[in-house]
Amino acid sequence: MTAPVQGIPPARAASFARLALENVGREYPNKLDHVMNDASEVLAPRALHPVFYGSYDWHSCVHMHWLLARVLHLYPDAPEAAAIAELFDAHFTEEKIAAEVAYLAQPSRTTFERTYGWAWLLKLQTALRALPSVRQEYDRWQQRMQPLADAFVERYLNFLPLARYPIRVGTHPNSAFGLYFALQYAESACDRPLADAVRAKATAWFINDEVYPARYEPGSDDFLSGGLMEAVLMARVLGTGFHAWQARFFPTAVDLQTWLEPVEVSDRTDPKLAHLDGLNLSRAWCWRTLQPHLAGPLREEAGRAAQRHLAAALPHADTGDYAGTHWLASFALLALSEE
Repeated sequence: MTAPVQGIPPARAASFARLALENVGREYPNKLDHVMNDASEVLAPRALHPVFYGSYDWHSCVHMHWLLARVLHLYPDAPEAAAIAELFDAHFTEEKIAAEVAYLAQPSRTTFERTYGWAWLLKLQTALRALPSVRQEYDRWQQRMQPLADAFVERYLNFLPLARYPIRVGTHPNSAFGLYFALQYAESACDRPLADAVRAKATAWFINDEVYPARYEPGSDDFLSGGLMEAVLMARVLGTGFHAWQARFFPTAVDLQTWLEPVEVSDRTDPKLAHLDGLNLSRAWCWRTLQPHLAGPLREEAGRAAQRHLAAALPHADTGDYAGTHWLASFALLALSEE
């Protein structure tokens, strides 16, 4: 494990993996998204979610598992590889996955983690599906996880026809983010119904958007740019038609500066204000993802903007207060290793 892969140095990947291995087994502190039907469901996180009980909350635990799968794919011979495989064997069992599926089956939990956690679960399964390409025996994890992935696919297929209006905020409910990872999964799994549903809904929601008002970003607890996330989604949905859409959608030159410069973080011990480090990391990922689809000076500026945002946030991704370290490394890996 000596040569950098896809922009992430081995030492950084190893640091992220060690942090994730610690976090996914750390049950407390914990912020539950839990509708209790009666007193018998006043339970500890590990009892409710035998797979995803750590990393402060369910969705962060899911995307820290994704981080581990991604590091294992990038560096299959990493010193942490054996520990990752041991953890996946312990967490991804048929019994534990069945318990997570059963939790979702309660009628009172139809909105559980909609759609941020849904998207990350499918993102995790996409990463697990890629692992047999580096070690064939790793196929066991995606096979065990498939019933849980299927449960979230079913949720998307049931929900999207009912969702008439997109959510554009820069936090968990953001609709464009929720669709993007779902589309990646659908394409990797050759799931035509899900892919068609996502593409149709993205088009219905966003095709007519014009002159995005970037000056209104960010909010104090944003970790996503609503506008950039929408652009990333539409680049994937529209393909060669993206240029015409982008010409109508991108903000004015003055407003564009809001997207190009990193934001400041005033208090990294505050779980909401710490979101802004995540915003810098997700913007870096968005700019890197968009760069091949852009033309002219903006294409070069996108690369510089990504680097500025990374420089502002990367030092805080795996050090400091748990308000950030329970999740930021996954967004840092996304920014460093995916386009």
